[in-house]
Amino acid sequence: MTRLNVIREGGGPIVVLSHALGCDLHMWDEVAAVLARAHTVLRYDHRNHGGSERVPGPFSMQALAEDAAALIEREAEGEPVHFVGLSMGGMAAQALAPMYPQLLKSIVIANSSAHYPDTAPWRTRVETVQAQGVAAIAPGAVARWLTPAYMATPEGAEAARRLSDTLVGTDAAGYMASCGAVSAIDFRESNRRIATPALVIAGLRDEATPLAMSEAMVAAIPGARLATIDAAHLSAVERPVEFSQLLIDFWRSL
Repeated sequence: MTRLNVIREGGGPIVVLSHALGCDLHMWDEVAAVLARAHTVLRYDHRNHGGSERVPGPFSMQALAEDAAALIEREAEGEPVHFVGLSMGGMAAQALAPMYPQLLKSIVIANSSAHYPDTAPWRTRVETVQAQGVAAIAPGAVARWLTPAYMATPEGAEAARRLSDTLVGTDAAGYMASCGAVSAIDFRESNRRIATPALVIAGLRDEATPLAMSEAMVAAIPGARLATIDAAHLSAVERPVEFSQLLIDFWRSL
């Protein structure tokens, strides 16, 4: 079993927060602060990220879903959870829902994709990290994660700095293995079997996973709802209050 670093906060219905590639559980700091007023918030670092165990690759997105399932079984003690995943976390949600529906009250898939028809950019990224280290891809990643307008503000500049530091500090081998898992996803058929209530959140300024990718997931997942937010890829960082309210409104409607 993969050892995962977990923070538990608040009290009430359980929410699990699953972060993006190259980030860690602190990506959720502001969202967790809002949700913990009325929920038990569990946020964790994926394998090879933050304080979690380094696991040699290759591995699949299903392995990240198994990690999440083990965490839920251990920490939630039989209570189904609301699972919220952004980017790679949203891919973990798509893998988790058909495999472990009994563990879930709902899923939220934010700024994510079900499939990458062209994996060449991922191969290029891995080759760059292999040759030059994670620091070489950090400026481009942060530029995709946040809008220029947000990064021009004091809070946005600080968020960009923290995110860059986290990415640069990510284990290179673990990052490359995670890229392999992300680039190989194909949930186009399995998403049709998801019976868990689902909300898909798209960033209107997200160039990494554009709106069309979210629309395709909504079309495939029975009963899924779509919400949009005026942000780039890390919408939960750029618009934490708005992001949190989308979650709360969705859960209240169930």
